[in-house]
Amino acid sequence: MSPTRQDAWSQDEDLLLAEVVLRHIREGGTQLQAFEEVGKQLSRTSAACGFRWNSFVRKQYKSGIELAKKQRKELKKQGVSAEKDYQKELTNEEAASPALSMSESVTFQSVLHFLDDLHKKASAASSIEEAKEKSIQKIKDLEKKSYSLAAENERLSKNLKAIEEDYRSLIEIMERARKMVVLQEEDRQQKVKFQMDKNGNLERVEK
Repeated sequence: MSPTRQDAWSQDEDLLLAEVVLRHIREGGTQLQAFEEVGKQLSRTSAACGFRWNSFVRKQYKSGIELAKKQRKELKKQGVSAEKDYQKELTNEEAASPALSMSESVTFQSVLHFLDDLHKKASAASSIEEAKEKSIQKIKDLEKKSYSLAAENERLSKNLKAIEEDYRSLIEIMERARKMVVLQEEDRQQKVKFQMDKNGNLERVEK
């Protein structure tokens, strides 16, 4: 068993933590289960993962959390709807294909027809399931990309804010320097006076 880590969290680890927690929220799981899953992958305790999520990561994914909750509601609705459709289909099939009584004869041709029909339904179900798996994987990939972009956007926003603050500070420094130059020039001009020489010309005299 690998030792429990206590070093600082990296950006990739924060991203993994966010992805797993949001997936559990979306799929109806608990955050505790998510913390345990991340803890096993990163050799950290579930408590450490929970503390990291609540103290830092969760604040950066507020919109992602809301989206995951909405998706959980939609998946729940789709599950209920699919179950109703399945029950309805079973009812229709039973009505369309009543069971043969013991007195009715079963021909070889009818058995072949039944097996062929069953094979077609199984193939169609397999294709639907495969398409579903591909769609789910695509959604997960897009969500991962979305979370990564959200984190990158947060980082760039912080950098932009820091640059704006530095720019304002630079403008203030330049303004103070300009005022100092103007004051020094005015002070220098006040120290200059003129007097008339013996020939009646004005000459500049420093105070």
